[in-house]
Amino acid sequence: DANFKESQLQALRIGQPADMEADVYGKKVVYHGKVSGLGAGTGAAFALLPAQNATGNWIKVVQRVPVRIILDPKELAEHPLRVGLSMDVTVDTQDQSGKSLSDTPRTSALASTEVFDAQQRATDVKVDQMIAASLGHKAKTP
Repeated sequence: DANFKESQLQALRIGQPADMEADVYGKKVVYHGKVSGLGAGTGAAFALLPAQNATGNWIKVVQRVPVRIILDPKELAEHPLRVGLSMDVTVDTQDQSGKSLSDTPRTSALASTEVFDAQQRATDVKVDQMIAASLGHKAKTP
């Protein structure tokens, strides 16, 4: 995800090309990708409780919004990235024909795994047994 100021989102559209440079590789490696939508939200707008300002003073803070960019897998294989690296991102916003970021909700999971399924089933059985025992019933068998 690339963090953009909320004022920069107006021109961003799904499918726009993006060029990225990782600080770890410098300007010699340029990644190419496409804007795919908004990432998971962070910041004040997504906080469980809003910040309180008891003095009555208010300072506007421009929010940063994560924009999801899909990278070219071949480039990633050649020059692997790690979570948390700093990158410079440039999006070509000339083509405005795509959908705006907020118009395109995710329709499928970004990623999924079955690695914990067996453990989860075993845990569910134990929980059912504990609940049944506390209620004086016999637990259902899976």
